[in-house]
Amino acid sequence: MADSRQQLQVKDDVSGLSPYERKRLKNISENANFFASLQLSESAARLREMIKEREPPKSKRKKPKKRENGIGCRRSLRLLNVDPSEFSLSKVPALPTVVEADKEPLLPPGPLEMTPENRDNSEIFKGVLQTWAEVKKTSTKNSEELSSIKSYKANLRSMVISEDTVCKVTKGSIFSMAFHPSEMTLVAAGFKYGQIGLWDLTHQPKEDGVYVFQPHSLPVSCLYFSPANPAHLLSLSYDGTLRCGDFSKAVFEEVYRNERSSFSSFDFLVEDASTLIVGHWDGSMSLVDRRTPGTSYEKLIKSSMKKIRTVHVHPVHRQYFVTAGLRDVHIYDARRLNPQGSQPLISVTEHTKSIASAYFSPLTGNRVVTTCADCTLRIFDSSSVSSQIPLFTTIRHNTITGRWLTSFQAVWDPKQEDCIIVGSMAHPRQIEVFHETGKRVHSFLGGECLVSVCPINAMHPTRYILAGGNSCGRIHVFMN
Repeated sequence: MADSRQQLQVKDDVSGLSPYERKRLKNISENANFFASLQLSESAARLREMIKEREPPKSKRKKPKKRENGIGCRRSLRLLNVDPSEFSLSKVPALPTVVEADKEPLLPPGPLEMTPENRDNSEIFKGVLQTWAEVKKTSTKNSEELSSIKSYKANLRSMVISEDTVCKVTKGSIFSMAFHPSEMTLVAAGFKYGQIGLWDLTHQPKEDGVYVFQPHSLPVSCLYFSPANPAHLLSLSYDGTLRCGDFSKAVFEEVYRNERSSFSSFDFLVEDASTLIVGHWDGSMSLVDRRTPGTSYEKLIKSSMKKIRTVHVHPVHRQYFVTAGLRDVHIYDARRLNPQGSQPLISVTEHTKSIASAYFSPLTGNRVVTTCADCTLRIFDSSSVSSQIPLFTTIRHNTITGRWLTSFQAVWDPKQEDCIIVGSMAHPRQIEVFHETGKRVHSFLGGECLVSVCPINAMHPTRYILAGGNSCGRIHVFMN
């Protein structure tokens, strides 16, 4: 009866509706009856009860233990409005002091035996030393006998490199190089960790001609064979020592030692190599006389430069020498050096960034070449050492080597008064030769034999042989 009444009521309610609305209400009623028959609400209630029964008991959070020293979080006294003078700072236990030992301690003073690190047979080396000591110096050309640029280019083109003329002498960067001034092909190199490597290219295989010594403990930045005795190899190091390797005595004699300073460069003030001028990294200079007993200086001169990187003596008027500093180049007169402070004869200030080197031309000294970090090689006219030396030529050249490579140093070819040699960052790797007018004369390309930058280069004084050293201890030699 109730259902029939409800249906009648629905019919009465919908009697005034459209057919569409009546059909929609009928569908809603049928759907509600269907879901009611499924009893979903009762099933959901039973499922919730089952989930509650299976839930694990809630664990109580453990309170953190108080620290034994009772020190809590730091709080700002300013925010607490507390005067800091009322509290004393807690004593912090001092950390144990660590005394760093020198990575490379100074070698003991006095002469050191000339014993190669990479050789065991001393008898064979004695014979090699005797050969080196007996070789005579080759006479150099006069200025009137300079080659023309055309013939000079032809000689450079004839110089080649091969696997037999490339050799890794020892680890570390090469900081300096020098050729033995004779017909013997012997090249010396100074390395980052204080070693000196000698490579005699007349030996085969090439490794048999390599001899490595340890006369210093820090980089060997300057090397020269003595102009008076080719059996003497003088070396200068950052460690504050200057030594002379004597082939005839098989020792590295100590010429000058100053443990409170660091040396950068040196040169001979006289042709008999008895008097030296030494540049220091702190801007001072030392006058050293090898004939005086002991290993001290004759004069220690303060200069106006903050740092000295290279020192080079005029080849003709040997009382003059040029120094390269941070951003200035000075020319001094050795006769006017004052220990209290010396002013230069000439000060060149055209450079805008750090200077790596400055060298007189080899035969007349009429030119000075400088290498600067502003990617410019500058050549000055020093034919008249007066109040100034005018700028002669500028050569754009990439000198940005970065921290891992030795800085470029443009050097003169000792046989050719008007040509300089410098390393290159260009690809393929090469060593370049420029004329004093700025024109490129030649580029030494080595293909697979030259795959790295050679910042330090040296040309043989009488022969067409070029040696380039890279920052991994490898020497590359071009020869005809």
